[in-house]
Amino acid sequence: LTGVLDDCLCDIESIDDFNTFKIFPKIQKLQERDYFRYYKVNLKRPCPFWADDGHCSIKDCHVEPCPESKIPVGIKAGSSNKYSKAANNSKELEDCEQANKLGAVNSTLSNQSKEAFIDWARYDDSQDHFCELDDERSPDAQYVDLLLNPERYTGYKGPSAWRVWNSIYEENCFKPRSVYRPLNPLAPSRGGSCLLVSVCRFSWTGLCLEKRVFYKLISGLHASINLHLCANYLLEETWGKPRWGPNVKEFTRRFDPAETKGEGPRRLKNLYFLYLIELRALSKVAPYFERAVVDLYTGNGHEDAESKALLLDIFRDTKSFHMHFDEKSMFAGDKKGAKSLKEEFRLHFKNISRIMDCVGCDKCRLWGKLQTQGLGTALKILFSEKEIQSLPENSPSKGFQLTRQEIVALVNAFGR
Repeated sequence: LTGVLDDCLCDIESIDDFNTFKIFPKIQKLQERDYFRYYKVNLKRPCPFWADDGHCSIKDCHVEPCPESKIPVGIKAGSSNKYSKAANNSKELEDCEQANKLGAVNSTLSNQSKEAFIDWARYDDSQDHFCELDDERSPDAQYVDLLLNPERYTGYKGPSAWRVWNSIYEENCFKPRSVYRPLNPLAPSRGGSCLLVSVCRFSWTGLCLEKRVFYKLISGLHASINLHLCANYLLEETWGKPRWGPNVKEFTRRFDPAETKGEGPRRLKNLYFLYLIELRALSKVAPYFERAVVDLYTGNGHEDAESKALLLDIFRDTKSFHMHFDEKSMFAGDKKGAKSLKEEFRLHFKNISRIMDCVGCDKCRLWGKLQTQGLGTALKILFSEKEIQSLPENSPSKGFQLTRQEIVALVNAFGR
């Protein structure tokens, strides 16, 4: 790939140089730190859209949860919004005060009413989220060590996988006009001209910038996942010893222009576009982490300080990039129309995050959920610029807040 990307002033060569020499080595180190390697996820949530067709029985689909004893004390002790030592130490006091407040009101309320109030509060909290978040208090939610459960090709394919991507593209994605994506090769093509994962009669006619951006982000996420599978493919297994590595033939099948009717390079360009969006989010959220109140707390003071220093170093690099995507060009029309479009944007993406609970392979579901939440967090940041700029320096966030889960997902998604 070469040249300028659509809908921005950035060229591919500049991104390659910037990422290879500045960002990638540092983001790799950051992902190995305790704060960012443990991700809490519920892999047992039922698919909300169709009857579950069973989980992948291939052994490489399995995710090995992390024993409680291995999780750093500061991570498992803190609630989802706590990331500093002070916040963790004050949790008991907060719980006490909260109990007193609830007690004062709830003495006349039934248990059903109390539950309703909690649900309402949860609903209010979720209004700025672009993702359906796992309930971390669920007994089915477990910590996973991402370094011990790498994203790679597990053998999961067929109707279950096709149905997930078909649902995303056909029902939950703003598409270029006349685009048809029959991801299931068994599905009849329209006019016989569409092949596996191909796009026919590609045209942006009538699609506004915001909807083009949405489509490119989902296509970029899809390309990202496919690239990881091609780069870390099960090449052979002899005497129970698997050998993983790049599968050039598989990469060619998914991305070569001749194999994809010219669509492959466009998919790769959308991956670069996804990179730009998440890079922009990192540069915008820097003030949130630059405050002394944010510690990336694990309980190990020395490591926590090093992790934060490395993260701030990455933020400095992201700010130095001179070809950022300009998100101010989005939702810039009349206020009523812009607000309605933004909400449509958010709900479409939230639906896609719920579809990740329909992925039959646990390892694919883990990385699908994590990367979707990472992108959702990036979008949340880009639409919260005013709130981030007005954050108090030495007190907890009110207008804008990130949970530890969102922080871990954002960094690891960008790392992918």
